[in-house]
Amino acid sequence: MKSLLIANRGEIACRVIKSARARGIRTVAVYSDADKRALHVQLADEAVFIGESAATQSYLSVERIVNAAQASGADAIHPGYGFLSENPALVEACESAGIVFVGPSAQAMRAMGLKDAAKRLMEQAGVPVVPGYHGESQEPSELQAHAARMGYPVLIKARAGGGGKGMRKVDSAADFQTALQSAQREAKASFGDACVLIEKYILQPRHIEVQIFGDKQGNVVHLFERDCSLQRRHQKVIEEAPAPGMSVAVRQAMTHAAVAAAKAINYHGAGTVEFIVDGSQALRADGFWFMEMNTRLQVEHPVTEAITGVDLVDWQLQIAAGFALPLTQDQLHIKGHAVEARLYAENPQAGFLPATGKLERLAFSSAGRVDTGVVQGDEVLSFYDPLLAKLIAHADTRTCAFSQLSSQLADSVVMGTQTNREFLWQLVSHPGVLACEFDTNFIDVHLDELTNNAHVPMLVAMACAELAAPGFFATDTDSSGGFMHHVQTRCIAQALGAWQLWGPVSRKLRLQIEEDYLTFTLQQESAADGAKGWRVRSTDMPEFPVKGVLITGRASLSGNAQVLVDDQRVHVQHGPFAITVNKPAIGQGEAIASAVDSVSSPMPGRVVAIHCAIGDSVKAGQPVISVEAMKMEQELCSSRDGVIELVAVQVGEQVSSGGELVRLKAMSAPDAT
Repeated sequence: MKSLLIANRGEIACRVIKSARARGIRTVAVYSDADKRALHVQLADEAVFIGESAATQSYLSVERIVNAAQASGADAIHPGYGFLSENPALVEACESAGIVFVGPSAQAMRAMGLKDAAKRLMEQAGVPVVPGYHGESQEPSELQAHAARMGYPVLIKARAGGGGKGMRKVDSAADFQTALQSAQREAKASFGDACVLIEKYILQPRHIEVQIFGDKQGNVVHLFERDCSLQRRHQKVIEEAPAPGMSVAVRQAMTHAAVAAAKAINYHGAGTVEFIVDGSQALRADGFWFMEMNTRLQVEHPVTEAITGVDLVDWQLQIAAGFALPLTQDQLHIKGHAVEARLYAENPQAGFLPATGKLERLAFSSAGRVDTGVVQGDEVLSFYDPLLAKLIAHADTRTCAFSQLSSQLADSVVMGTQTNREFLWQLVSHPGVLACEFDTNFIDVHLDELTNNAHVPMLVAMACAELAAPGFFATDTDSSGGFMHHVQTRCIAQALGAWQLWGPVSRKLRLQIEEDYLTFTLQQESAADGAKGWRVRSTDMPEFPVKGVLITGRASLSGNAQVLVDDQRVHVQHGPFAITVNKPAIGQGEAIASAVDSVSSPMPGRVVAIHCAIGDSVKAGQPVISVEAMKMEQELCSSRDGVIELVAVQVGEQVSSGGELVRLKAMSAPDAT
């Protein structure tokens, strides 16, 4: 293997390039219109353009990937994860072209690629599986009948793919058909396959998976387990290894089942066998069931690398080249504890909607490992998964690993788009997580705690102080002093009043926070230590303390702070907390507030379903439009009771962030007669 094409993008493409380069292998990147200046393109020895930004026209095209390999002289293809990584058509196309595929055989992929067939195969191999319907019929009434026989709650799951796409928990029969249609649409958009299966939903479940590796000589080993129970929307958020509470006996039973699953399909390469585990009591050998097998490298593979000292990508390259496994089972051991957090461009306060925007400032903590595919100045677009980076901590104990990850999250700076950084920090610092008292429902149960906004008044006050006096935070200190650090570009403060000539210096400002336009009063004061500052108040913002917040350039806050101002927005970050506020033109707030209510798209995307028509009466919270972006489908709901006056879009139409989708008018008063 002399030249390797990576049929992927982002952080996994960068990760594969690193291991290939260490082995002396030439690397070839592929890129779409949206990725012309992406980091993986810059890192590779060569890059080949493969098509338009839409994944179906580039990264999901087997023909374009193989053509790119042939044009660049690559003799091997690594698929990364996602996209074509579990598509047997790519494996077969590689074989026809005489190109080595870094991964399992097409036969193994097909055996495990469809969850329904995989479960039937595992039953035959004696591996315990979750009760459910894994048959061929996709008739909605039959699927609902199976769900009724199992008893609610049930889980609808796309039979292809992974990552939580095409998966819906259903609590009652009344919700089944709507959830089924949504899951099928998302599955079709993500994997080109709308077929689903139905499973009994395990109460208090934990998600524990086993990393396995096989070679072409028939040897299979496991590299222990990972716990991926901390999830939202059935997508992993925090992963750790080894699993908390895992005994020697349970580990032996679970890893034995995983190895048996791999041997049943003559598996070679990296794979992960995922189990759903009864988390209502201590882990036990008869309390886990096979869910699926991922026939590829996993997003969370770094935690396994950390505790074993193994470069899993390097192992993939060796196995693909025909070598035997580098280590035997007896030579593999666990060292310490590792935990990984997935940093996404998304808004946790708005149901984890994907976010877009330019990364105006980006600086990751150097305390641990960071896998990323973005750099400062990159634009986060709506075409692909919004993963920005993975932060990985490794220490002697679980407590120390989580403490290190908490510091990594707090010390990393991301400005220009909304992220889940603050949410992740709250999560890895939560007493329940630290005490290992969690299951896959943990985030849903504790969502209010994990997305609380008690820090918002302080951050808003900092934004106001900088706008009132540009450069307010620009003067102090060094990174060890715990004071303000400032990066400033163009600053245009939107003032509603001039400076007072007599009495305390004061000023009024208007800022846009989410959808609200709020007025703030600032008055110059001195803190107890004599430092000059601003007392910021707002009667429009209920969370603001009655006496306001006093902001100084030095001792107001512990820890570092960052303030970034441009023509349109103010970005503030203090430790793990961050906020971005807009600076609307004077009078803009009043104009918008008086406008007719409408439902707008919170992100760029594609309309996949319309649930209303002109003249329909709708209630607050009723779904009216479904928009798909970054491979996730989002239902948009009416904010109040009303009558549909306008439906401004059609199914299949691309919409921009903020674009009006549906307009509402007030319901007519009942006739008094």
